[in-house]
Amino acid sequence: MALHFDDISINTILGNGSSMTGNIKVNGFVRIDGDIDGSIETDGNIIIGENARIKGKITAKSVIVGGIIFGDIFAEESIRLLSTSIVIGDVISHKVQIDDKVIFHGHCISVKENDKYQAVSAEYFQAKSIREKASI
Repeated sequence: MALHFDDISINTILGNGSSMTGNIKVNGFVRIDGDIDGSIETDGNIIIGENARIKGKITAKSVIVGGIIFGDIFAEESIRLLSTSIVIGDVISHKVQIDDKVIFHGHCISVKENDKYQAVSAEYFQAKSIREKASI
């Protein structure tokens, strides 16, 4: 039985000064202010604080980034990169907002219409999978 959480209450926090190695899969709203060497997946929202450093893929409903991300970000609803953020990786979402002074190196896919978004996302994942297998 899956638990349902609202979009306002933070369900999981990794505090400033904390670090973790390994992949995380959680339900609900997540706030990261520490360091993670691994991927994060949630069915809710994620806030990455400006002191956070993440090396891994992020998958969520929406993502706000203030820290450093070395990895791809996938958020069906929205991605916002704040002025303090550095993202080295691809971002894919229906809506992407990038503030001034952001350092971003990667591809950005932002498609509002759901059918087109699903098609473009599937094409991206297939191409990325082929590239990864070819580089082995």
